[in-house]
Amino acid sequence: MPERNIDFGKFGARGIKGHEAVARQLDNLAGYIATPITARRGLAARLTYLTRTAHARAAAAALGFTPTKAQLKSWRDGSVTPRRATLERIERVYRTVRRENVARYLLARLNREGRGTRVEIHPLNQSQVNRPRQREMGLRHMNVRRWDRIVAAWAAGADQELDDAWVEQVIDLGSQWGQYEYVTNVGFAA
Repeated sequence: MPERNIDFGKFGARGIKGHEAVARQLDNLAGYIATPITARRGLAARLTYLTRTAHARAAAAALGFTPTKAQLKSWRDGSVTPRRATLERIERVYRTVRRENVARYLLARLNREGRGTRVEIHPLNQSQVNRPRQREMGLRHMNVRRWDRIVAAWAAGADQELDDAWVEQVIDLGSQWGQYEYVTNVGFAA
């Protein structure tokens, strides 16, 4: 695609891909459990979330998380501490199930019955780029009305699909949309 950066950061520019910033903001809106999984309380909260309802248990089982009742009891009461790999798997399954559960709600809030959501795009950081090579870039605002593909890709954890869906929206910025492929931050609320 024209405008795609091939050698980003060659002259010292810093930033992250726009779709990664969108995913980070959607993660913030998803409202994950704040207590780390390494704390007993954080582990117990995640296990409760994954085992409280039949729907949550089925979603966790579909992702390969099927502990026995004895394992769950020993993890909850603190008599057994799960290994690091098990904790990482629990966290990964928890985040995936939480994304799936929150996606429909977020989609309705972001689309706002066709009115969309105002998005701020903060340009990449050029403080380390030599003066003659710096581009004139400012904060941009745009209204995104079609969040369906973005939220679906985020919920599925499909990075390439999320990138394609985000670029489809950023093209609305006009002929200079490629300047905002890498950003410092993307901000919006739901």
